[in-house]
Amino acid sequence: MAKRDYYEVLGVQKNATKDEIKKGYRKLAVQYHPDKNPGDKEAEEKFKEATEAYEILSDEQKRQIYDQYGFAGLEGMGGGGGGYSHAYADFSDLFEGFDLGGIFGNIFGGGSGGRRRSPDAPNQGASLRYDLEISFKEAVYGTEKQVQFQHTEPCETCHGTGGANGAQRKTCGTCGGSGQVRRNTGFFAFAQTCPTCGGDGSVIDNPCKVCGGSGLQPKRKKINIQIPAGADNGKRITIPRQGDAGRNGGPAGDLIIVVHVTRHQYFERSGNDLYCAVPISATQAILGADINVTSLDDKKIKLKIPAGTPHGKLLRLRNEGVPYSGTNKKGDLYIKVLVEVPTKLSSKQKDLLKEFMEIEKPTESPMPKALSELQHQ
Repeated sequence: MAKRDYYEVLGVQKNATKDEIKKGYRKLAVQYHPDKNPGDKEAEEKFKEATEAYEILSDEQKRQIYDQYGFAGLEGMGGGGGGYSHAYADFSDLFEGFDLGGIFGNIFGGGSGGRRRSPDAPNQGASLRYDLEISFKEAVYGTEKQVQFQHTEPCETCHGTGGANGAQRKTCGTCGGSGQVRRNTGFFAFAQTCPTCGGDGSVIDNPCKVCGGSGLQPKRKKINIQIPAGADNGKRITIPRQGDAGRNGGPAGDLIIVVHVTRHQYFERSGNDLYCAVPISATQAILGADINVTSLDDKKIKLKIPAGTPHGKLLRLRNEGVPYSGTNKKGDLYIKVLVEVPTKLSSKQKDLLKEFMEIEKPTESPMPKALSELQHQ
């Protein structure tokens, strides 16, 4: 049977980044994992296919060979070309070798590989994401915003220990402190999160009634954050130690602000340059004029329209664009001139234009111009 292209298997483009390849594989592995689809041979085969594709595309050397020579170039290298390698019967070891960390959560039990954990070992808290929408103008010139979010903090009743009346944690007897239990399902052996301790590796006999033994409780918080001038759509701002609290005295995670910039009615942005369009009359374009343009920050800027300016001409106003981060320098503001042709004329205007046309003597058989020439005017 013909094999499918590895990029097609993972649903990514040939120029995909490592993160995109990992994301594509993670989605398929979670969907088709045999432990989630017991007895489903088709899901098992798709899981193997995705794993083989990831093994090749996540390795720069193997990926380069595959891109150049296809499946034939991978023959004899192991894991590729010759089919899925059954040496990886224990999938927790397989994914640990792939450096996927804990991305599979409960399916692979965090990839601890059965290592014993200390019951009171500190663990860092999770980082949180906050999507913040700001206006186009706020992104260009910077702003201060107040955000409200929910995170976990150490329980005030048990002071983060998780135990009532001074009760302490002890090693979980089910998993021996590893946080995982293994079970065999025929050909495969899977590591799963321990059902007794929930993956912590430890339990508490007398848990705190307020936090249920977790040592953490949810809290809502408000903080003010500074959005720097020149922030672009998708900018990530990390606020250290404002995520979920760590356990057993571990450090808190971070709060990651992802900026989303709304569109402006008149202005657009490219890097640190701003663009807008301004209409002028045909006579202003022909004879030239001085006009006032309103900038993004609502100030009036004088703009000289040279005589003979064509429709669509870009005129530049230096240092009126987006600030460069950490400097006093700014980009430029580009004005696209839109020459408006009047549709209603008075009798006098018509007479004057007819007189001008008699003097101008325009040709009645104009030669066509290439569209490519017009695009570069």
